[in-house]
Amino acid sequence: MTRCLKDFLTVIVLLAFISNCGYHFAPAGEHIDKNIQTVFVDNFSNKTSEANIENYFRNSFIDEFRKGSRFKLVNRKDLADAVLRASINSLVTPHLAYSGTRLAKENRVVIMMEVVFEERESKKIIWANKNLLEDEDYIVDESNPNTTETNRKEALQKLAEDTAEKTYRYIMSGF
Repeated sequence: MTRCLKDFLTVIVLLAFISNCGYHFAPAGEHIDKNIQTVFVDNFSNKTSEANIENYFRNSFIDEFRKGSRFKLVNRKDLADAVLRASINSLVTPHLAYSGTRLAKENRVVIMMEVVFEERESKKIIWANKNLLEDEDYIVDESNPNTTETNRKEALQKLAEDTAEKTYRYIMSGF
């Protein structure tokens, strides 16, 4: 058998193996009951002093469910097969780096929240994390507090988007 034919057969065998082993790139929620077709993202509770942070996060979770094709979003809880609810339990902003004058140059916003995805009628939990911890860094401009506040708001928005994306993947993968 020629070397070229051996390489070709090796590739064919590998492709057959990969396609039959059940491997796929994006989780599709196979572990979630097929009867769960509709989802309602409930209002998030905010136990922090950060005004409106619950809206950043809820909107990001809604966007993430919209991007996916597994569920249809509904705008009323009584129409949903499943409900996603969350509580933002803490938000802290420690300093990460200091300038030569001992002023903060970089901060990190850290959020801890509880997220529960459950069947609406039975209240059976499909996925939950009571201590979901995520963070995002941002630059502090000691000469311009407005720039610092803009950077902080952008970090909070990115944090909300990244948290929603990761959580959606966790839910869909059953992890």
